[in-house]
Amino acid sequence: MKITLSLEEFALTCLGIYALYLHNLGLPFWVWFLLFFSPDISMLGYLMNTRVGAFFYNLFHHKGMALFIMGIGFGTKNEILIAIGLLLFSHSSFDRIMGYGLKYFDDFKHTHLGWLGDKMSSQEPSGK
Repeated sequence: MKITLSLEEFALTCLGIYALYLHNLGLPFWVWFLLFFSPDISMLGYLMNTRVGAFFYNLFHHKGMALFIMGIGFGTKNEILIAIGLLLFSHSSFDRIMGYGLKYFDDFKHTHLGWLGDKMSSQEPSGK
């Protein structure tokens, strides 16, 4: 199942990057490359504590938030908001491929996809 989910996220990442190509705002490729990883700045919240870190990480990595921003962009015909939403969506899908999910408040490594680095959390439940 993990491979299937990773392939799904890979497809969503590719779709998002293609949409960013269409809504590139005239910026050069290298700027988009840097911007693609900019949502990870939200991890600076972990310098305060895990609760603040998880809040800001989840805010910038939640696909619903990305779609909301994108929707406002489409509704107002604002290409910048469309591009920001696409960027957040694509980055979040990319992170899911790497195993980084939305964070619980207790530990950076505790995600909705399981524990980072824990081989047992990535296996399917036994008995099914």
